[in-house]
Amino acid sequence: MLQPIVQESTPSLIAAQLRGHIAEGALPPGAQLVEADIARELGVSRGPIREAIQRLTQEGLLVSIRNRGVFVAEFDDEDIRDIYEARTAVEKAAAGILADGDGARAGAELLRQVERMDAARAAGDDTAVSEADIAFHEKLVEMAASPRLSKMHATLLTETRMCLNRLQGRYDDESVRVEEHRGIAEAIRDGKRDLVMDRLDAHKDDAIARLLPIQGANSTAAS
Repeated sequence: MLQPIVQESTPSLIAAQLRGHIAEGALPPGAQLVEADIARELGVSRGPIREAIQRLTQEGLLVSIRNRGVFVAEFDDEDIRDIYEARTAVEKAAAGILADGDGARAGAELLRQVERMDAARAAGDDTAVSEADIAFHEKLVEMAASPRLSKMHATLLTETRMCLNRLQGRYDDESVRVEEHRGIAEAIRDGKRDLVMDRLDAHKDDAIARLLPIQGANSTAAS
């Protein structure tokens, strides 16, 4: 459930709560958002709710349908492809910065994220594996220290979380997922720029194949 905001509310705080619930699936694709209901649940006026909804609509997470209302976006096959192509483009730009800079430090930090993912896999916690997956990609872009890449990536990660909810049960061996991330981290650590790009592209292709099984039912990896 949405949590009441005890301090003075702002549209950014409200947008962050809504964004989180969309990402986690608490507000699933196609769900309708009603300003009055949200305002009552959060204990705020409808003005900042309206502005928060406008922000998320601009980000593409919500869609406004004339005479019907506002709904959580639903992704078709082309949307999914576009999300992963765009996210990979941002991550390749960030990874290039890392590989050309202090790749050893960046790679070591990413490998720590991989170990968290592997621990979650060993514990059989699929949700924690997905969270570690997202954290890996978030850390990769964050370490590039590019505000613009980070800004673009933030919305793409929320959309990715929505896609990850559809991946549950679509892979048999989580260790393959872990090893894909390990390979990306090791290539960054070793400063192998071309290998980093190849592995990020392969990672993207595997994700698309999992999410669109008609086009690629034999993929063995996840996000």
